[in-house]
Amino acid sequence: MRISEIQPTNCYIIHTIWTSSEPGLILSPPATPNDKDDGFLAVSDITGLKLDADLVVLSACNTAGGANEGAEALSGMARAFFYAGARSLLVLHWYVDSKATVSLITKAFAALKKNPKLGRIGAMRTAMLSLIKMDNRASHPALWAPFVVVVGEGAVR
Repeated sequence: MRISEIQPTNCYIIHTIWTSSEPGLILSPPATPNDKDDGFLAVSDITGLKLDADLVVLSACNTAGGANEGAEALSGMARAFFYAGARSLLVLHWYVDSKATVSLITKAFAALKKNPKLGRIGAMRTAMLSLIKMDNRASHPALWAPFVVVVGEGAVR
């Protein structure tokens, strides 16, 4: 799959990789990999994108911070999406359970669809509160606390 073919309604298996010479995202591999389309989206590839996105969801582990202790508050990968045109990002500060991620993001988008005036931050808050009220394993802060919405310049809050 070419990066230009990524659609906001599609779902891809994505993992963050920090151990290569350049950080990036591993996407589901294309049917026929080649030099330009190998399933790896490096930070330099991201900065070359021309996005018109209100929100980019980077739900892979630790997409908020850098790979090393003492790294900048916002990873180079996250900053690359702002450079490419994203107006806000949903990023994570640490590893989180896949089921919890799906539940939280699904609830956030459902809340935003039901009440667009909530905005991205309000929708995430609503989703987090609904998990807290479940009074089961999903209510534990380790499963929802790593998520943060970062709003960049030009975003409508």
